[in-house]
Amino acid sequence: MNAFDTNVLLYAHDPRNPSKQAIAAELIQRERSAVLLWQVACEYLSASRKLVPLGYRFADAQKDLDDLRLAWTLMLPTWSVVERASDLVAHYSFSFWDAMLVAAGLDAKVETLFSEDLTAYPEIDGLRLVNPFAELGDRFMPHGE
Repeated sequence: MNAFDTNVLLYAHDPRNPSKQAIAAELIQRERSAVLLWQVACEYLSASRKLVPLGYRFADAQKDLDDLRLAWTLMLPTWSVVERASDLVAHYSFSFWDAMLVAAGLDAKVETLFSEDLTAYPEIDGLRLVNPFAELGDRFMPHGE
């Protein structure tokens, strides 16, 4: 199963970069059973307000999130995720919130986490960290699909 960072979900609705928008929209649309990490759901609603001047209303973000929840599994953080995030902060150069995202992905047994921000490490404990926008999207297909 795959998961997405907030930035990928936002790009799907951000017309300022049509290439990233197309890649994000296609990647999200083809996922039928991804994991929606709780942190991403919350950040998405908060950060989507930046797109209001571009015509993407908060109500649109709520509707999109509701649609994702119908198809994807929402994973809530546990204390073990917080503890693992603390370990990741100590061993890698992640911010705490990025470490929480990685720890939650590991806890949910996510295979690939798509994020524009987590590019320093291609894999952590079996979790692949993929920037879907690298090389204009040539690398966004998991497992060579």
